[in-house]
Amino acid sequence: MEKKPLINPKTTSAIKDFVCVLPSLILIAIFTYYPICKLIQISFTDWNLLNDTWNYVGMKNWVWLFNGSGTKYLLNSLKVTILYSIGELTITLVGGLIFALIFNRMNGAFSIMRAIVFMPKYVAMSSAAVVFLWILNTDTGILNYLLSFFGIAPVAWLQNRHTALFAVLMVTGWRAIGYGMMIYLSAMIGISKDYYEAASLDGATAWQRFWKITIPMLSPTTLFLFVTTFLSSMKVFQSIDILTSGGPYRSTEVFVYKIYQYAMEDFRMDRASVIAIAFFVLLLVFTALTFKVSNNSVHYDS
Repeated sequence: MEKKPLINPKTTSAIKDFVCVLPSLILIAIFTYYPICKLIQISFTDWNLLNDTWNYVGMKNWVWLFNGSGTKYLLNSLKVTILYSIGELTITLVGGLIFALIFNRMNGAFSIMRAIVFMPKYVAMSSAAVVFLWILNTDTGILNYLLSFFGIAPVAWLQNRHTALFAVLMVTGWRAIGYGMMIYLSAMIGISKDYYEAASLDGATAWQRFWKITIPMLSPTTLFLFVTTFLSSMKVFQSIDILTSGGPYRSTEVFVYKIYQYAMEDFRMDRASVIAIAFFVLLLVFTALTFKVSNNSVHYDS
């Protein structure tokens, strides 16, 4: 009579699989989940980097954030961050789609132009921001110099609260529009030509083919670009830090820069941690809602 193995082969296979992924799980626990737990703990303390000791203060920091002096700063940072995100989403999605339609030609000349548009994506944001500091300079910047030919007076792009955020978006647009273009171009190549040929035989115009075929077939790509661009735009920091430092008059004080100010300038790790947790929850909720709403409007036929 054949003896049955003491351990089920499926169980053995599962144990081997678990052992293989165990190092990754340990690293994730150390560098992701432990910092999150530590951040939650800090939010219930009065930890100031200038002091050697700290104490638990309960919900004091949360009350400060949602029902105290921190509320107005939270709302201002939320407003500025959302305005910036709307600007970057518009540039990446709309601008990227327009450029993709323009350069959707498979020849040498258009390949060179696509490369020129996409190339700024390889430039580090810090380097691009330093260059734009000169371009947007009120007195010696090349942008105001070019505008002077049209009789337009010099504009204080980075010193005016009404233009500062728009100036930051110039840097973002310069780097992001090529990325959106390339993502849309790769998706357009995957759309079967049969759809367009059948629509043409039925008498559909170019606009109808674009609106009824191209846009629905690009919906998975649009969702991908929307989510990734939104998350990256909500975490903008380098360009704000170099170009405006959150000013003037808090007009570019985005969420992440506010966290940096509390942690590294005011040394209030307790308040920085509270804002960071609120920011994390906000991103989590918005991303979940985006996927929930998009379930009925995204087509994966292509």
